[in-house]
Amino acid sequence: MDVDYGKCWDTSKKSWKSTLILAYQSLGVVYGDLSISPLYVYKSTFAEDIHHSETNEEIFGVLSFVFWTLTLVPLFKYVFIVLRADDNGEGGTFALYSLICRHAKVSLLPNRQVADEALSTYKLEHPPETKNSSRVKLLLEKHKSLHTALLILVLLGTCMVIGDGLLTPVISVFSAVSGLELSMSRDHHQYAVIPITCFIIVCLFALQHYGTHRVGFCFAPIVMAWLLCISALGLYNIIHWNPQVYKALSPYYMVKFLKKTRKGGWMSLGGILLCITGSEAMFADLGHFSYAAIQIAFTFLVYPALILAYMGQAAFLSRHHHTIHKIGFYVSVPDCVRWPVLVIAILASVVGSQAIISGTFSIINQSQSLGCFPRVKVVHTNAKIHGQVYIPEINWILMILCVAVTIGFRDTKHMGNASGLAVMAVMLVTTCLTSLVIILCWNKPPILALGFLLLFGSIELLYFSASVIKFLEGAWLPILLALFLVTVMFVWHYATVKKYEHDLHNKVSLEWLLALGPSLGITRVPGIGLVFTDLTSGIPANFSRFVTNLPAYHRILVFVCVKSVPVPFVPPAERYLVGRVGPAAHRSYRCIVRYGYRDVHQDVDSFESELVSKLADFIRYDWYKAHGIIDTCNEDDGSRSGASSGECRLTVIGTLDLSGTPAFELEENVQPASVSVGFPTVESVTDVIEMQPVERRVKFAIDNESEGDSRGEMDTLLQEELEDLYAAQQAGTAFILGHSHVKAKQESSVLKRLAINYGYNFLRRNCRGADVSLKVPPASLLEVGMVYIV
Repeated sequence: MDVDYGKCWDTSKKSWKSTLILAYQSLGVVYGDLSISPLYVYKSTFAEDIHHSETNEEIFGVLSFVFWTLTLVPLFKYVFIVLRADDNGEGGTFALYSLICRHAKVSLLPNRQVADEALSTYKLEHPPETKNSSRVKLLLEKHKSLHTALLILVLLGTCMVIGDGLLTPVISVFSAVSGLELSMSRDHHQYAVIPITCFIIVCLFALQHYGTHRVGFCFAPIVMAWLLCISALGLYNIIHWNPQVYKALSPYYMVKFLKKTRKGGWMSLGGILLCITGSEAMFADLGHFSYAAIQIAFTFLVYPALILAYMGQAAFLSRHHHTIHKIGFYVSVPDCVRWPVLVIAILASVVGSQAIISGTFSIINQSQSLGCFPRVKVVHTNAKIHGQVYIPEINWILMILCVAVTIGFRDTKHMGNASGLAVMAVMLVTTCLTSLVIILCWNKPPILALGFLLLFGSIELLYFSASVIKFLEGAWLPILLALFLVTVMFVWHYATVKKYEHDLHNKVSLEWLLALGPSLGITRVPGIGLVFTDLTSGIPANFSRFVTNLPAYHRILVFVCVKSVPVPFVPPAERYLVGRVGPAAHRSYRCIVRYGYRDVHQDVDSFESELVSKLADFIRYDWYKAHGIIDTCNEDDGSRSGASSGECRLTVIGTLDLSGTPAFELEENVQPASVSVGFPTVESVTDVIEMQPVERRVKFAIDNESEGDSRGEMDTLLQEELEDLYAAQQAGTAFILGHSHVKAKQESSVLKRLAINYGYNFLRRNCRGADVSLKVPPASLLEVGMVYIV
């Protein structure tokens, strides 16, 4: 299914009305998590490490830390700097990694092609490079170990986002429901809060398969009501209890706080950092809105509301020292509105949890598309809004883990320690990647990137250290989860690359395919055979194995490569690269289908029909061009010398109107005016790029004089080839996939043998197969057993 890719950042959003509407809509998706942090920040901060005293130095110090943390990290770092590091309007960890990979050769993704750089979404910044930035670029490109380290850093950030998706629903819902403690006895409270929290969490995950769009219409009003509620409560408490609380915004109170509390104050930072939980969502959800909308919503509504809420709580606590053992959000709420506030808080916590759960599904889908996560079933819950996905396996695993964490921790302190560490780890990864973007993509002096890294990195490291020190008090959970997930993801990615290199070494020559014929007992059967492979050139080994065991193949043979490109999405008009394999009479073709890391993959029915349509367009285009009806100007035939014999260049099919008689009015502004030439044979796999850097741009012109002479000559052959294609489609389509088993070489290290023979093969057996992820109907599936020795 295709979606409207430009809808999230088109020119219509430039109007103020559209921007304000987007800013309002962003409240429910982007700020749900961040807006509910007042529920648990003070309670987590004053859990054990420090205590509120009569002098109010502790509460004022904490308020000062909260104010400057909210000002420096979400406002200055994210709103004014990080949000500008977008990838075609998309944000998040993979957007930063994608930008870096496009500006420096540090990607570990296989089957890259020069033709990918001709994509309209493959945007590169081209300000003048400085000497220092080029040195950093050369250093990164030179050392392969840095490529691996960069990937591991990205995977670590991804795993911490998944950890945040586990912990945020727990602490949010638990903190909201804990307001019941002020309305019932302690004995009843102990037996009520945990079951109610677990029930809400189970209901939340049980509704995920309906998709965000089904209930999303009420998200923004709920968060708006919550922000107005905490703002009003904050103003009431400031005016009624302590109007002088604004003085605590001075940095002097931070110094005073640390001087008095010393180690306890440093350890309490693990609770203060929870005030910026959810800030990463502003960048991660950038693709659904716009930079201006997110900036306006945070600067003029969310930020002031949060500051008022924290100031109001501090003002109340500064006049109520007897609440030392009951510090929390609900103690500052007047009795007459406590129940309505409790209901709004629970609804807001559900909205905030929904946002981070959806983000978890999205980032796992992106990891899977880049070959860094075992295959899982991805369900797109909305055909019109790209990015809204649901992953059943992950959903139920997260639900079980959330319930287990709720029952196991039972208090805000341990939940806050765990959540805080995950949040700061994600922010540290974003800071490091943004520093590289400043140098490599924006070509700014490295001193600016270093200043950015030192300023925000030091703040985040300070908070991170305060969380790590509480390893035994809850912080162990995200660390353990991240280590497990990074291991799984890296092993999967490593084995995927090794399989690709094995395929590259063992691919069969085109001459072997062309030599197959009746003299060898090979027959052509009716129908279309789609041979799926990761290779973008050559004949895959799984097809040679198939023909060896079953000496027949289909009348129409298509070698299909479904690959990911380091861009957020590929426009449908530029998705298909199509070319011939051998002469026209052989009826063999190559089709490379390119997707971005946020693209919606088609289901098999629409893919099959669209593939036949693209093949028909290519056949017409190829015959018209071969007979001079289309004149490819600006084309240097000498550049074909590096192409493997018989392997024709691949053409972008998607914008050529070639149906019926050729009606051409093609000018220089035809969008995919690029052709990828045939691929030279790769003798070594030290670099798994399959194509030499040959970039071609063509424009199409019609030679009216030759059209009449060539039409009669080609019409018969063209019509015959098209009839063969449509007849084969009617006969049925078979999907030929490799069923692989991977083994490590005998001389491999013990660690590699464990990772490949046991780790990868266990994951392969227990995750979705390629046929499921490609949505191939079982009746049309042909699997070819393959053993990979890597």
